[in-house]
Amino acid sequence: MDSILFQATLYLAAMVVAVPLSVRLGLGSVLGYLVAGIFIGPILKQTGTDPHDLQHFAEFGVVMMLFLIGLELNPKGLWEMRGKLIGLGGTQVVLSTIALGGGAYYLGLSLQMSVAVGLIFALSSTAIVLQTLTEKGLMRTTGGRSSFSVLLTQDMAVIPMLALLPLLGAPPNAAFSEDGAITRPAAEAEAAADAGLSLVQGLPAWGVTAVTLGAVLAVIIAGRFLTRPLFQFIHLAKMREMYTAVALVIIVGIAFLMVLVGLSPALGAFVAGVVLANSEFKHELEANIEPFKGLLLGLFFITVGASIHFDVLLSQPFVILGLTVAVMLIKGFILFGIGWAYGLRSRDHWLFTLSLAQAGEFGFVLISFAMTQHVLSDHVSEILLLVVALSMLFTPLFFILNDFLTGYLTDNTEENPDHDEIDEPEEVIIAGTGRFGQVMNRMVQGAGLKTVVLDNDFETIRLMRRFGFHGYFGDPTRPELLHAAGIETAKVLVAAMDDKDATTRLVKYARKLRPDLHIVARAYDRVHVYELYQAGASDIVREMFDSSLRAARYVLENMGLSEYEAHEMEAAFYRHDRQVLRELAELWKPGVPLAKNEAYVTRARELNNNLETALATQLDAAEAPRRGNAKDSEASKGDG
Repeated sequence: MDSILFQATLYLAAMVVAVPLSVRLGLGSVLGYLVAGIFIGPILKQTGTDPHDLQHFAEFGVVMMLFLIGLELNPKGLWEMRGKLIGLGGTQVVLSTIALGGGAYYLGLSLQMSVAVGLIFALSSTAIVLQTLTEKGLMRTTGGRSSFSVLLTQDMAVIPMLALLPLLGAPPNAAFSEDGAITRPAAEAEAAADAGLSLVQGLPAWGVTAVTLGAVLAVIIAGRFLTRPLFQFIHLAKMREMYTAVALVIIVGIAFLMVLVGLSPALGAFVAGVVLANSEFKHELEANIEPFKGLLLGLFFITVGASIHFDVLLSQPFVILGLTVAVMLIKGFILFGIGWAYGLRSRDHWLFTLSLAQAGEFGFVLISFAMTQHVLSDHVSEILLLVVALSMLFTPLFFILNDFLTGYLTDNTEENPDHDEIDEPEEVIIAGTGRFGQVMNRMVQGAGLKTVVLDNDFETIRLMRRFGFHGYFGDPTRPELLHAAGIETAKVLVAAMDDKDATTRLVKYARKLRPDLHIVARAYDRVHVYELYQAGASDIVREMFDSSLRAARYVLENMGLSEYEAHEMEAAFYRHDRQVLRELAELWKPGVPLAKNEAYVTRARELNNNLETALATQLDAAEAPRRGNAKDSEASKGDG
């Protein structure tokens, strides 16, 4: 216990230092976690502690992540994704298994070992890829969703893989030579199996498979019929912490059951998440598990870095590094071909290829399980573990390469790229249909005009279609999608996306392509207004500005001003602010903080000093008719 506490303290200290630094340098948090683990690994070895002591706890981060992924994917959603799951994901798993298994057989491993090696390396790192895609805002791109589909297929493929491995195993009393050949009966090979609690130890291969599938079926049945009564009972206690406790008990219980039958705890959690996806307690579970997931997932990445055996690596550096590079290149070529065959192009194609070329955390699980089932020897397993860990270490570097390629491809986009399939272009294009864009779209369509709506949130587009509004899924900043939407002939482009940087890029590209196009842009704040102004937007609307003016008008009305007076004050402020923005936009300099721009600050002070005078003048002008009416009324009374 003291060893685990020491490791946890050291890991958290390294996390606090390395991860913010890595993120600040633009390298992503995952690389920071891995580097932190690499640095503290030697410290742990010098103190006589084993990094694997804490890894069992850290792996719960992966377990919780898979559970949360399952919660977002109900069976109906999985059925709707069947094309990508079977097409992209299924093809990748099969081809990678054949190619990598064939390579292992060519290097001299037995057929059973080669099949196991192919299965192990066919899987990619769900934890690293999803974490990085989310951080970089790439999950909603076509490449990101295609990568997610493949990862989802791989996670589900672990079930048949774990069921298959016992059928590949050698006799329980067999041992292996260094090259993987079965040599002689050995008691130590039997002792390599897990000596803890197990429901499958000593069973024949068919028995292990039956018990494994039975455990998965038990999770499905329990999730379907037992969780709802359990949460209804807990709800009566009216104690929020009980929800957290029950959520953790569900996760730990599933993990324990999976360990008993030799399955991956993460896999069981994923299945349970899918079963509970339609539960009314879904969001409560998500809220309670999310904080634990983030912390434990970070610890998992650190333990991966700390567990790299550099002594073994240095003893055979060219062999191990060569194998790592070979695995990533083979998977990369396969992914590149599959992506091309399924219509991925340009940035999405490279993202799909580079993000999935590594081995994954399930590789550790399969290697360990293959050892207990006498499929792999200790020597081969040690090398495979190093290859898996190194490939995961290289993955953040591949994402950096993808960022470079994305920037290059964006700067060198062809004027006439391949078009996406859009039914028919219209004269009004609305990019982004969140809270801002949907109101605009409804009003424009209500006036009898047709629009082309683009958004990179698939769920939003699907929800629009349920209510009778048509939209297209895709990244509005992609030139090929804009061309397909009819950017060459459109009269108005509305840039209403939530991502302000993407909005600016879209405006800049559209203005360069169509100098005559009228562009209405949604601005996040005043600085964003200046950026859009320089990018070439025709009309710029701050997302909170008009609603704030209306709220201020209501305050004035309830403080004694008439509706007319409040309206005139609102109009005066609006005109003054627009004038101020135009003048200050000319003085704004990109990259220079406003407080350090002396010309900007001086002029802003002068204009703000004029604001009170302008508003007072407007108020006097608004009150004049009322005073005149009052005098006329008094005069008429006197005459009477």
